[in-house]
Amino acid sequence: MIFPKAILSFAFASVLLVGCKDKTTVASNDVENVTSKKEIVAALKPETASFKIDGMVCEIGCAKTIEEKLVKMEGVQKVKVNFETKQATVNFDLDKLTSTDIVKAVETTGDGNTYKVSEIKTLNKA
Repeated sequence: MIFPKAILSFAFASVLLVGCKDKTTVASNDVENVTSKKEIVAALKPETASFKIDGMVCEIGCAKTIEEKLVKMEGVQKVKVNFETKQATVNFDLDKLTSTDIVKAVETTGDGNTYKVSEIKTLNKA
């Protein structure tokens, strides 16, 4: 009786280890995968917005989640959210988005009440 339980336990542990390993790999590369799969078209009216994000409490759950949401938006070229400095920089096409659209996307991430954007600065690259 002990032998079948040992085999079952080993099989269960193996499935857990393999499953967790795959999820960890995907989680660390999410933003890169989204960026590489997204067809990035040159911006007709290139714009850069930088701003402060209050309410972030962790790098993976907050900063990466915001990056992932922004990089999926049509017109966004590049996103960098720095958890340590609470700063974000977004390169986007002003022909498709405005800085107001980006602020709204950040502030509605999660429950819609956690993140607050301030100190918005834009730089028109055209």
